[in-house]
Amino acid sequence: MTTTRPFRFGVVAAQAPSGVEWAAKARRIESMGYSTLLMPDGLRHSLAPLPALAAAAVATSSLRVGTYVLANDFRNPVLLAKEAATVDVVSDGRFELGLGAGRPAAAEDNRMLGLPFGSGGERVAALEESLRLIKALLSGETASASGPRYAAASAEIAPRSVQHPHPPILVAGSGRRLLSLAAREADIVALGVAPTETEAGAAERIAWLQEAAGERFGRLELNMTLMAVGHQVPRWVSSQLGVSAEGLAASGAVSALIGSVDEMCETLVRRREALGVSYVAVSDEMMEALAPVVERLAGH
Repeated sequence: MTTTRPFRFGVVAAQAPSGVEWAAKARRIESMGYSTLLMPDGLRHSLAPLPALAAAAVATSSLRVGTYVLANDFRNPVLLAKEAATVDVVSDGRFELGLGAGRPAAAEDNRMLGLPFGSGGERVAALEESLRLIKALLSGETASASGPRYAAASAEIAPRSVQHPHPPILVAGSGRRLLSLAAREADIVALGVAPTETEAGAAERIAWLQEAAGERFGRLELNMTLMAVGHQVPRWVSSQLGVSAEGLAASGAVSALIGSVDEMCETLVRRREALGVSYVAVSDEMMEALAPVVERLAGH
């Protein structure tokens, strides 16, 4: 599977002690050649992503900003469409809207919000309803819905997004049902691979995606998050799994990238040829370690 799509790289960052330091982090990410500042969603461990991304966009000039990813259950899709359009406007068209059905760890957040945490199938179905509403509204349409989860009567939003027909939609997932939805509705697909997932396992998920996407597959941008770069792993990976970067690489994990700069570049190019992954994300803990690779491969 060969793609000619050029590489781009994103940094996943969740917080900073102050607005000044958040803006400085965004400018640092931009100066290092990363294309995108990405933010997770959750009640307890990160800044609220949409206002924080708007602030980061104002502090930079070319850096794209994106959610990675919003939990669909947390927000009404009509209001979310308006907020997404607003971030696209204040960023001058640099926003990417990432959505997910809600990982099992999000169940506690749902409980705190007084929301049910449905089965996997129920959450994917709700995300599908939400995506259709959001895409229609961001495209300037009047949208109505009467689904099992969401209802809307002749809804319209302002402002219009800067990017047309709408900001790029990223959908994250690992299961076949969710990847099939992403294949139909997304512009960018973030492959949810476990830290120890092998390249063969990732290839199987991409095959599901390709089957569901059909002729649309060539227009999809494939994204993956690295869990180890050089000799570094994020704190949560080392604490929960007790594994080193070398240990992940030795297990054949597709999320591990080790070796010299030349070797890391060769690995990413080979994976792009084998898997089609051209959009690579990394935790802000490891952004300095990946910087030489970004300098060499971004845009190529």
